[in-house]
Amino acid sequence: MDALVSQLFAGLSLGSVLLLAALGLALTFGQMGVINMAHGEFMMAGAYTAFVVQGVIADAGVSLLVSLVIGFLVGGLLGLLLEVTLISRMYKRPLDTLLVTFGVALVLQQLARDVFGAPNVDVRAPAWLSGAVPILGVELPKARLFILALALLCVLALSLVLKLSPLGRRIRATVQNRDLAETSGISTRATDRLTFFVGSGVAGVAGVALTLLGSVGPTLGTNYIVDAFLVVVVGGIGQLKGAVIAAFALGLLQASFEYSTTASIAKVLLFVVIVAFLQVRPQGLVSVRTRSLA
Repeated sequence: MDALVSQLFAGLSLGSVLLLAALGLALTFGQMGVINMAHGEFMMAGAYTAFVVQGVIADAGVSLLVSLVIGFLVGGLLGLLLEVTLISRMYKRPLDTLLVTFGVALVLQQLARDVFGAPNVDVRAPAWLSGAVPILGVELPKARLFILALALLCVLALSLVLKLSPLGRRIRATVQNRDLAETSGISTRATDRLTFFVGSGVAGVAGVALTLLGSVGPTLGTNYIVDAFLVVVVGGIGQLKGAVIAAFALGLLQASFEYSTTASIAKVLLFVVIVAFLQVRPQGLVSVRTRSLA
């Protein structure tokens, strides 16, 4: 029972990290069709934001909460700047956006090295997140429980925004039929900018959360960008519910594979499972229901 609970929590913990990394992509890639390879660098920017804020605010608990807000703004503004200057000129050209944003990612990594240095830096965790909570005889780290709760809170907030707010209605209208949305008086350009701001801002929040798991370096985002794209693709393009299911499913699968093999072999097995799944269901776990005239 102890081993089962431990592996279950390991899978949920990994899934929550993947979910935080993929939530922003579910908007920018899933709903706008933009392949943003710089998404991981927005996470890196959020992580460095936590490092800078902690240098200003000595109290680690207060600095973490402030960093979550500022990290969202930093990531969102970086995404907005990228959309206005480059992405807006390349809609419906996915290969171009992939190449350009990959170049932007390299530039941001070098900028981080120039500003903060090549060595990794550490962000202190607040005292109330140190230690573990005993559940069913297993010690579960408080930091990972916090990340799990933060991921679920972000999912709830995005769901409410998309379903209940005017912005969410504009986003859904633009995704379903851009031309009809424009004739209905919706500014699709403004909607694109706001969508990119929100999606990139969530990446900044994810970066702040990742500081609780380890040190921060210029290549932080590259460790998560591929997995984040896999979560969005497996969950279903543009489907928030699918991204949630896929993130936790992939996290549980990888934790199960790591229990009986090594981390490298587990990653290979996970890729094999994903490829096999996409052969059977290429549209992902959740797909949009449409009416066909054929």
